[in-house]
Formats: sequence, structure tokens, C-alpha cells
Amino acid sequence: MGLYKNLFKQTAIYGLATVLPRMFSFLLVPLYTDLLPKAEYGKVSVIFAYMIFFNVILAYGMETAFFRFYNNEKDKKSVLETSMVSIFWTTILFLFAALLFRNTLAVWSGIDSQYISYTIWILALDALVIIPFSKLRAYQKPMVYAVIKIGNVLVNLILSVLFLLYFPKLTEANPHGFVSSLYVENFQMGYIFLANIIASLLTFVAISPDYVYLKWKFDFKLWKRMMRYGMPIMVAGIAFAINEQFDKILLSKLLPANIAEAEVGVYSACYKLGLFMVLYRTAYTLGIEPFFFSHASDKNAPQTYAMVTKYFVIFGSFILLSVIVFADLFKLLMIRDSSYWVAMKVVPLIILANFFLGIYTNLSVWYKLIDKTYIGAYISIIGALITLALNYLLIPSMSYYGSAIATIAAYGSMMLISYYLGNKYYPIPYDLKKIGAYLSLSIFFSVVSFYGFRENYFVGIALLIVFLYFIYYNEKEILIKIIKRKNYS
Repeated sequence: MGLYKNLFKQTAIYGLATVLPRMFSFLLVPLYTDLLPKAEYGKVSVIFAYMIFFNVILAYGMETAFFRFYNNEKDKKSVLETSMVSIFWTTILFLFAALLFRNTLAVWSGIDSQYISYTIWILALDALVIIPFSKLRAYQKPMVYAVIKIGNVLVNLILSVLFLLYFPKLTEANPHGFVSSLYVENFQMGYIFLANIIASLLTFVAISPDYVYLKWKFDFKLWKRMMRYGMPIMVAGIAFAINEQFDKILLSKLLPANIAEAEVGVYSACYKLGLFMVLYRTAYTLGIEPFFFSHASDKNAPQTYAMVTKYFVIFGSFILLSVIVFADLFKLLMIRDSSYWVAMKVVPLIILANFFLGIYTNLSVWYKLIDKTYIGAYISIIGALITLALNYLLIPSMSYYGSAIATIAAYGSMMLISYYLGNKYYPIPYDLKKIGAYLSLSIFFSVVSFYGFRENYFVGIALLIVFLYFIYYNEKEILIKIIKRKNYS
């Protein structure tokens, strides 16, 4: 049980580093939706969607390659230095090239060139901290990781509130004061990106000692091996970015121009309510990836992976049902402008889609462990093709609801394909009976709650209690063992 205790501890800390920043981001959603028209919020969402793509490209699978080679190679220092040198120079090259061609990028994307410039700087600063953050995870320093990550978003939150709320008020109260000389009217979108740039810059400063003390040694042979491992990861990442973000871009392109940005705005706002499942999935992934690699050589590794996956599904199923039961309460906290609520019908689909993606993350461990990452790329490409095809087919008639259907279809397909192939190449004894039972019951109860008894919390809470009892009934032997261990310790 010590093995799982250590995994839980690290996942909890990484979860804190993920949950708190995302909770701060929660506060930005009502701020943005209160102060920005739906069309403006739609523009911001589209820019952030493009950023996700370039984040993947600038990382080019080096983060996952770092963990793989750091755990396998004897010369761990060489792995660290080669990874950092590689990311540094590719980022510098991107920075200069992108700034040089920013006007061309602006024409191609339909985004104002000043926002392109802000985005380029944010992308470059974020890329430079990829390996230093991976180093903290590899060195098992989750607290340091958490402090820096939380600090980044806290700075972004404070500056956003300062720029968007207090600068206008201070300028109005004292038109000739110092703040009024800094304040730019009708620059809300610009302030959003300026806050992000400053937060990313301070994060880079906090982690810059890793570059200061770097010996800048570069092992070209090792780098080629890491690139062979990492490039399929990048392809998979791009495909993932298509699955997660391309719907917003396609909505802005395929819908009539007079409604496109507003539709993106309401969809993006309600999409945020799926964040609770995203938090759970992301925190888990941060803790589980180093865990999987470090225990790959253990004799009982398949049994360990099976057990971890089962408990991921148990907790995830409970989160799925809880968020859907209380979705209409969460919308009051996050999206105070009721004109955005028209897109609430996508929330159950988005939450379930992210749960499928989390299960896929568990099931996909096999191709990373046997160095067949190209299979993961193929699976992700299939998911991306499903996303693109269904978005093109459904957006014209169903708008953002078609995008939500495409998302759940893509992630569900990837989950099933990964299980099928994993069972062939790296069999893991999953408890399919229990996993299927928890997943099916949580989905059934969610449908009953949201579509049959929406905002009837007596029914919703009753369903949650029944589901918790179902968990206890099936897992009571394990729970009793854990309680006895605590009593004897």
C-alpha cells in the first residue's frame, strides 16, 4: 500500500498545483464574461485555441521523452542538459521567426497583429520552462513545482483584476493621476494578454537558475534518439489539440460571420464548466506519468496499472455525477451573465468527453512503455479525423452542440481503440466488470439528473448517495483494510 500512498501524495500535491491555479482561472471567467461582449470573449477563446497548438509544437514531445530517457539512461545529467539546450534554441529560433512574420500570421489567422505579438512572447516564455518543470517532477519536488505554478496564475489573476477593474475606476476618479497616464481605453483584450505575458515572464525568472547553472553540453546521438521517441508524441499532441481546441476555430470559420464569434463565446464559457473533470484528469496525469515509467520494470507492473486505472474510474465517475448534478449552481458562480447560459446543454457531453480522455490516458501507458509511441500518434490522428469530420458535418446545422458531440465521439473512440491495441501488445488485467459498472451507472444517473430532474437537488443528491453506497458495497474489503492499517499505525 506504500506504493499507492506515495502516488496519492504526489498526485495530491500536483493536484493542488493544478486545482488552485484553475480555481483562480475560475475567477477570470466571470470577470471576462462580465466585461467583454460575447463576440470579444469569442475572439480571446480562438486566440487561446491557437496557442494550444503552438504549445504542442514548441514542446515537440521533449517533455515525455525527457521522462522516458531520464529513467532509462545512466547519465541522467546528459538527458537533462540535452533536453534543455534543445528546447532553448528551438524556442529562440521560433521567437525571432514568428516576430519577423507576425504580420503574415495576422493575415492568415484573421487576428490583429498586436495580439499575435503578445501571443508569440507568451508561447516562447512558456516553452522555456517546460524542461525545468519536468526536472522538478523527476526530482520529486512537487512543492516547488506547486508554488511556482500557483504563483504564475495568481500573478495573472491579480493583474487581470487590476487592469480590467481597478484601472478604469481609478482613471475615472482621478483623470490626471498616475494610473490614468498608464490606462488605455477600450484595450480590455490587450490587458488580458499583457497580464499573461507578465505572469509568464516572472515564472521564467523564478526558474531561470536552471539555465544560469546549465553547462550547455549537448549529446547529439542522445538527442536523435529522444527526437525519434518524442516526434510521434508531438503528432499525437497536435491531434489532441485538434480534439480539444479546433472546434472553437471551426465554429468561427463555419458559422455565419454575424453570429460566429458570439457562438464561440457562449460555447467557450459553458465549456469551462467541464473544468472540474479537466482538473482531475490533469492532476492525475502529472502524477501518474513519472510513476508509470519508474515502475515499468516491476514484476507486478501490469497488476499495479490495472488497480490504478480502476480507482481512477471510481473517483472520476463520482466527479462526473457530482458536477452534472450541481452544474446549474456552478454556472451561477462562474457565468453570471445569463445570456451565456444558452449553451448549458453541452456541459454533460464535455464532462463525459474529458472523462473518456482521462481513461484513455490510463489505457495508453502501454505504447509509451514499449517505445511504440507512433501507435499513440495514429490513435490521436484517428481521433482528430473524427473531430474534424463531425465538426464539418454538424456545425452548420447544430452549431456548438455538434462540436460537443464531435468531442465525445473522438475521445470515446480513442479510448476503445487504445484498449483493444493495448490488450494485444501489452496485456493488463483490467477489472472490466467493475470499471464498466461504475462508468455505466454514473452515466445513467447523470442522464437522469440533468435531462429528467434538472435542478431538483433532492433527486440529484439521492442519486449521489446511491452511487457512493454502490462504491462502498463493491470496494468495502479494500476500504476495511485501509482503515485497519490506519488504526494499527
